[in-house]
Amino acid sequence: MTPEDRFPGPDQPHSGPRHHQDLDVLPYGSYYEPSEPPTGYGYDETYSGYGGAHYLEQHWHAPIHHGAHPAGHDATVQLGTLHQAGPEQAAPEPPQAPAAGGEDPPTIELGPPLTEQPVNFPYPQPEPGEAPGPLYVIGDVHGYLDELLAALRHASLIDADGHWAAGRSRVWFLGDFTDRGPDGIGVIDLVMQLAAEAAAAGGYCRALMGNHELLFLGAAKYGDEPVQSTAGTASFLAAWRLNGGQQHDLDRLESHHISWLSRLPAMALEDGHLLLHSDTTAYLEYGESIAEVNDAVHNVLADEGADEWWDCFRRFTKRFAFRGENGPAAVHELLGAYGGYRVVHGHSPIPYLTGAVHADDGAPPHVPGPYIYADELAVAMDGGVTMDGRLLIARLPVN
Repeated sequence: MTPEDRFPGPDQPHSGPRHHQDLDVLPYGSYYEPSEPPTGYGYDETYSGYGGAHYLEQHWHAPIHHGAHPAGHDATVQLGTLHQAGPEQAAPEPPQAPAAGGEDPPTIELGPPLTEQPVNFPYPQPEPGEAPGPLYVIGDVHGYLDELLAALRHASLIDADGHWAAGRSRVWFLGDFTDRGPDGIGVIDLVMQLAAEAAAAGGYCRALMGNHELLFLGAAKYGDEPVQSTAGTASFLAAWRLNGGQQHDLDRLESHHISWLSRLPAMALEDGHLLLHSDTTAYLEYGESIAEVNDAVHNVLADEGADEWWDCFRRFTKRFAFRGENGPAAVHELLGAYGGYRVVHGHSPIPYLTGAVHADDGAPPHVPGPYIYADELAVAMDGGVTMDGRLLIARLPVN
């Protein structure tokens, strides 16, 4: 049986051009981990030809054409309070206190208390001791909502109207909902909707925090506030734009999105699968258990400053730790600390892991399904939807 037989995939819609950077660009040198990367992939020891410090030196001060503000337009974004102020747009007036001696506003009668209504679940609830439903993982989406809907329908996880249809199934998104694609907020709204519907059905739909969630929230909270990097001064907003940030996503970001995204875990363990967003060992720098890592990341987002937040983003943007001859040892290090027998991750597009980024005939990269590597200890799930690859959904375990 070929990978295509196991993961045939839907006919993918094409909701937007794939012209943004395929790998994340950071304002310093290497953003991948192996000190001795395997030959044949086109990577230099100091920086990748697709990004890194060399790319930044050439492009950091160049005009940003995707998601940039028009000339003369200044956007001010704060976490929890979003507004824009342009040259012809006055700042909103603060609410006025009622005048002394003025009348109280009219009250509204609440009427009789509502009677408790029975909850109707569309699927049977699990009996005590009943085994959990099947487990699915979904790779990086990056704003490609139409492709996500098509893949979810193909996997019978949603119905024709876009509602949960998977009963007691368990679904984990591996992070990176926004940037590069046309509708990141639409993706977030869909995942939040499916999480509520799955819970009512006796299953669940959950998500991990990816490095683009850290970048997106950082751009919303800190904007152009300077942060320190090893290459000098940078900012979240500039890095977000450089990595495919879409202004319309930032404009539509609301407080309930921020609250939900800020609480996403960084890692999870399901049925012996250690679920991560990034193929990096940087998780070990945040704790010796899954709970410690998740708490540490949440604390950075809740209490620490811009530099600490930036450092967290920087660490989880590293990649390729499981590739090459030292890859299995790196996986074993994570499994030894956090449990499980196999790592499942997104973040690094499979064509970059396999070295099949560009076909000789200019055709899109061939992604037949999840990529199993590192002595079968790691499963990569980013099918490269941003580069005309695929948006992958797989039921675990994969063989």
